[in-house]
Amino acid sequence: MSESRLAAGTVSVARIEFEVEFPPGHVACYLLEGDAPVLVDAGMPTERGLGGHDAALREGLDRHGHALADIEHLVVTHPHVDHIGQAPAVLAAADPTVHAPAGVRDRFAGDAGALAERVRANATAAGISGDQLDEAVAMARESLERDRSLLPPAAVDHWVEPGETFTVGGHDLTATHTPGHQADHLVYATDIDGERALLAGDAAIRPFRPVVIHDGLDDGHRAAFEAFLTGLDRLDALDPTPDRVYPDHGPVHDDLPGVVERHRGSLRRRLDGVREQVANGLRTVPGIAMAIAGDDRSVRYLLPEAMSAVAPLEATGDLVATVEDGVRCYDLA
Repeated sequence: MSESRLAAGTVSVARIEFEVEFPPGHVACYLLEGDAPVLVDAGMPTERGLGGHDAALREGLDRHGHALADIEHLVVTHPHVDHIGQAPAVLAAADPTVHAPAGVRDRFAGDAGALAERVRANATAAGISGDQLDEAVAMARESLERDRSLLPPAAVDHWVEPGETFTVGGHDLTATHTPGHQADHLVYATDIDGERALLAGDAAIRPFRPVVIHDGLDDGHRAAFEAFLTGLDRLDALDPTPDRVYPDHGPVHDDLPGVVERHRGSLRRRLDGVREQVANGLRTVPGIAMAIAGDDRSVRYLLPEAMSAVAPLEATGDLVATVEDGVRCYDLA
């Protein structure tokens, strides 16, 4: 765990980091100090990753003169486990007003069994089978059940709509919808110490692009790449352009336009890479994903990215799909 104060003045923001086992080795949340303490995202659950995350949060707050019980607002960018993991600790210690993306309300209201059935059907049609299929189905079901237990919908006081401006602790936050990594993801623009700041969650990360997960292997996977590009367009269109970006992974930076362009390039290269794998004779999503993963990366999160990538390539006519023994197989047009 590490934390640092990133700006000086009457209003400041402190970053609290939690160690995790996946790259880049940390996830962060942010403490905004002003009229009242505001926590933006909430790190990993204690039982995940390297452990001790409840202590890390308490110690990080303590270094800045606060206890968990002081938190008056909890603002959530998106409902992935490494960003809402300590929400139960905050809710147990304090009585914060909780603000979360409006899209999460419907997502968390879904039936886990029905989700598992959709994922099984989509994954099977993509050629995912055996242990990979069982893992994908179990992961989808367990993620929904776990995440809505970490952030119970009944605990959310304010479902934030895209484009909405609201006030927390004296800060006016404007929400922008940036899907692709996660379908309901919001970023929040505000003024901090005379600068326009962007509380970015898993958007606008430097130096790497977040994986295209969107809604995993659920029915929204076919729109995931287009959604990611739309989110990047919205970041580019922020007016005024943020002076400083506070992401939950990677360093704080001042290069939003450059990072957005690099992410666009990364998405283009992924599509080119998928097309190349098909040209090399890999005709199904699992083969494509494993080729992209190579020996050094887990294929778990590259399966939804590869499964999502073939959709725009079909739409542009670069790839042609045929169904063989119930599995979608791809060839160059």
